[in-house]
Amino acid sequence: GVAFDGDADQCLAVDAEGKIIDGDQIMAILALDLKERGKLHDDTLVVTVMSNLGLELAMREHGIVLGQTGVGDRYGLEEMNLGGYSIGGEQSGHVIIAEHATTGDGELTALHLLQRIAETGRTARELADVMTRLPQALINVKDVDKAKATIDLGVSQAIAAAEAELGETGRVLLRPSGTEPVVRVMVEAPSDEKATEIAERLAAIVRERVGL
Repeated sequence: GVAFDGDADQCLAVDAEGKIIDGDQIMAILALDLKERGKLHDDTLVVTVMSNLGLELAMREHGIVLGQTGVGDRYGLEEMNLGGYSIGGEQSGHVIIAEHATTGDGELTALHLLQRIAETGRTARELADVMTRLPQALINVKDVDKAKATIDLGVSQAIAAAEAELGETGRVLLRPSGTEPVVRVMVEAPSDEKATEIAERLAAIVRERVGL
């Protein structure tokens, strides 16, 4: 099944068991299709920093590079236009397929996904399993000086230590909100427990160092 948001520019899917297939997985499926057909310009998929690390690891195995941008479809579109790239989007299911559109179109995304299923004879789940999502923990740290959070030495050192601890098995993203005094701490790790542990540790340091 597929589902769209209110203005239908985003598309998510579910497999036969009702498990969600998110935008990262849909982009993985469609990028591999484009690569096989020789239509993936520079073998590049454009995503935001919020895309799961599992997408990067899966695409790397298939010779596809990720171009990363800030959060927001306009940044992805700018990057696609600059490089002439074929496809880009967000974990939310906002996918831009440059050959057919200049913005996200949920119905277009769904049709390409269904076409891939039909042409390969594989199930949606089999196609989505090309990537393994890493467990992710996200904590919104409220009432903090978000400008200082990105330059505070103690916060930077804590992030560096967490990144060293995870190595290539995960990642850390600290992102100030654009509209409120909130810093978002996102951690991906090999297990839910590890992701939550590190995220909570970093959130506590952010509160301690730059709380209002």
